[in-house]
Amino acid sequence: MKYRQLGRSALKVSELCLGTMNFGPRTAQAESFAILDAAVEAGINFVDTANQYGGHLGVGTTELILGGWFAQDPGRRDRIVLATKVHEPMSDDINDRGLSARHIQMACDASLKRLGVDHIDLYQMHHIDRTAPLDEIWQAMDRLIAQGKITYVGSSNFPGWAIAGTNARATARGRLGLVSEQHLYNLVERRAELEVLPACRAYGVGVIVWSPLAGGLLAGPPQGDSSRRGTDASRAARAGRAAQLDPFHALCAELGEPPGALALAWLLHQPGVTSTIIGPGNLDQLSGVLDVPDIQLDGSVLARLDAIFPPIGEAPEAYAW
Repeated sequence: MKYRQLGRSALKVSELCLGTMNFGPRTAQAESFAILDAAVEAGINFVDTANQYGGHLGVGTTELILGGWFAQDPGRRDRIVLATKVHEPMSDDINDRGLSARHIQMACDASLKRLGVDHIDLYQMHHIDRTAPLDEIWQAMDRLIAQGKITYVGSSNFPGWAIAGTNARATARGRLGLVSEQHLYNLVERRAELEVLPACRAYGVGVIVWSPLAGGLLAGPPQGDSSRRGTDASRAARAGRAAQLDPFHALCAELGEPPGALALAWLLHQPGVTSTIIGPGNLDQLSGVLDVPDIQLDGSVLARLDAIFPPIGEAPEAYAW
């Protein structure tokens, strides 16, 4: 496994981040524990979750599963860079959501209890809350840092202007500000290159990629109809992208790399990307991507990928000329 600094912080995280959204809704606790064990054994030290994860089992379920894994061996906590999120509705209560100072404090305490830990390494705002003043947000985050409950603050799904504005306000307060932005980015969805990635590079914010395989579109043909990639919607999506996926699969075959591995490796070659989230639903899916950090793509391969999946460009040039 290889490691990179998380943005301008000195914290080092693995290039593969273990996403846990499947834990509970799709992956039972026993196999979730096995995936965590195997990931740590492989050198992954970065685990991402969110307080809302749990699907039909209810919000908080995934954090509870992680808490059960930590409880099996308290020494595990010190080996993991633990990230979770706040913003999404946790109940029908009108104040049990968003980024008010009250909700941030209460949600953090609830996450700590579910996870069974005394601190969260990276506390991420799951979405922008346009009703919450930045001074209120940073007041809450500063308090949590002072209390030792969180160490770093990150964002998720923020536009470039919000990343710039949020860090500018943090700087005015004499604070470190955002160290990471978790964002949708992959070969198919490259809009992050317009403003989000440039903003992150300018402000020293590390990019953590979610949906690196475009919901399975870049993972190759499905193995059996039981896979979610075997649904009618997935088949229609692949058919609509056949003009790109066919040459992509041909390139993968030429290089001897599985499509999913090549798509993940491409992300790790993009400036500003710190880590890409993998969300295995079972051990086989985990083992299939563990060698991704070792895949080196030369300029000619990167150019061929750009030809198949053309970049949009960076702002303002992409808008102005």
